[in-house]
Amino acid sequence: MAKCDEGYLCELCGKSVDTITESELYLRFVVGLLDPETLHTTQERHIRCNPTLAQFIVHETFPPIDAVGDFSKEHLDATYVDQQEQLLTRGWLRLQEIKATPSETLSILEYPLPEVQRRLREDAAQE
Repeated sequence: MAKCDEGYLCELCGKSVDTITESELYLRFVVGLLDPETLHTTQERHIRCNPTLAQFIVHETFPPIDAVGDFSKEHLDATYVDQQEQLLTRGWLRLQEIKATPSETLSILEYPLPEVQRRLREDAAQE
């Protein structure tokens, strides 16, 4: 079967990543943790399949996830944890907005958070 016919499968659990709101790939893209040039070549995962990242999403509609081990929030600097919670929760909320927006009205270049879009434009202008 051609890759495009398979859909997007989570590299960790092997199940389909059905919507952008459960996509760890797009979460990392909208918050600026993934270079747009590698978006099409990076493996997909469910957000919840990556507890190290998912633990930072703090919202009443996102069931909390506890990461274990050295990268658990409880072992990290409180300022860093606060920054990551703010960033990744905003990113997750952005995914909700993207899903609710008709696809023909939004370019993929408009997916990232405003500060990430600004940084990408600045980087492109320097090249």
